[in-house]
Amino acid sequence: MSFVRWGLIPSWWKKTIKEAPATFNARAETVVDKPMFRDVFRRHRCIIPASGYYEWRKVPDGRQPYYFSAADGGVLSIAGLWDRWSNPATGEPVISCTMVITDANAFVRPVHDRMPVLLQLADFGTWLGGAGGIELLRPAADNKLRMWPVSRRVNRTGSGDDDPTLPDEVAA
Repeated sequence: MSFVRWGLIPSWWKKTIKEAPATFNARAETVVDKPMFRDVFRRHRCIIPASGYYEWRKVPDGRQPYYFSAADGGVLSIAGLWDRWSNPATGEPVISCTMVITDANAFVRPVHDRMPVLLQLADFGTWLGGAGGIELLRPAADNKLRMWPVSRRVNRTGSGDDDPTLPDEVAA
């Protein structure tokens, strides 16, 4: 396990890190074809552990964030891709990653139309070894997640505050 930069920068990227496109996620249906992801899909897969993730639902007074986590309270295992890029200005290596997303299942769909690909333990080896293909990139079963509304404070980025109460439930 290691910490890496969020937002994939492919090894072939020649521009600066600030000029890299937003690659926070890769769509399951195009991951084998898109130049940004196709090579790493073949050779650099990972699993991103997460306690949960946020999605936003449009409501009359703005956007209400919801927190999604494993129904059993465990860790989510999100299909990911990674690569190693060398900064052309400094030569410094940067390892970065992205998560693979797919269509939402019926449980997630009332909040958002997409969701991360959640791998099952039985698929870890197949995914990481490259033997498993796009057939693994499907929505999770409806009973694998739980969700609840959270404070709109999650919308405030850049405060440098890693507030552990952000996933706490609030009235929607």
